[in-house]
Amino acid sequence: MLTDRNAIITGATSGIGRGIALKLAADGVRVMINGFGDQSDIDTLLAELETLSGKKPIYSPADMSDPAQIKTMMQQAETEMGHVDILVNNAGIQFVSPVEDFPDDKWNQIIAINLSAAFHTTKAVVGGMKSRGWGRIINLASAHSLVASPYKSAYVAAKHGIAGLTKTVALEVAEYGVTVNAVSPGYVLTPLVKAQIPATAIARGISEEDVIKDVMLANQPIKKFVEVEDVAATIAFLCSDAAKGITGSNMSVDGGWTAQ
Repeated sequence: MLTDRNAIITGATSGIGRGIALKLAADGVRVMINGFGDQSDIDTLLAELETLSGKKPIYSPADMSDPAQIKTMMQQAETEMGHVDILVNNAGIQFVSPVEDFPDDKWNQIIAINLSAAFHTTKAVVGGMKSRGWGRIINLASAHSLVASPYKSAYVAAKHGIAGLTKTVALEVAEYGVTVNAVSPGYVLTPLVKAQIPATAIARGISEEDVIKDVMLANQPIKKFVEVEDVAATIAFLCSDAAKGITGSNMSVDGGWTAQ
């Protein structure tokens, strides 16, 4: 159990981030969630998190593409929770297009949210973690941090960058009781992945059913989507004392995708 710990999970109002928040709350962590969405859905999630953890959660609507809003969010976390023990950089977006048609604004947005945001949040918490002699930073990467797929130039570049950022910070804080790891899921049927299906169908000139069968699940030998709960459980393990010797790693939860 992690009953004395406080966590920030970015991009936590839906999909994988939501599952991580629920899992950590069930383990006794007080959580700050970040993300967009319908306020009634967010309020329902906050109530569920409080029931699970017995502690009042915090919500921040900070736009993770904006360093100023990230800084405000991190200051809010320190003020309201006292300190941040666990940081899960999960926020991410996707856009699918051939590189010659890839919009500049989409490239910049994906790099900002999927990569630069993790730098800004990490920079904000790492000093406190070092001074307290304990911390966990976990970056949601992707199988695309290890391999590439066509039409996803910005996403693949950002996720490869996350893998490098993870290793670098892990080395910098290795002697301070702080671990830094990446978790790389394969395809999980989240809202982000669902939104990719029609765009990928257009980019490849195939049906949406063929995108699922021949593009997404073709890469995963288990031939089914990875479950949110599997990813959340991996992250909870990395937060535990049992994982104190694991740092600088990139743990694949991808149904065998990158074993090929």
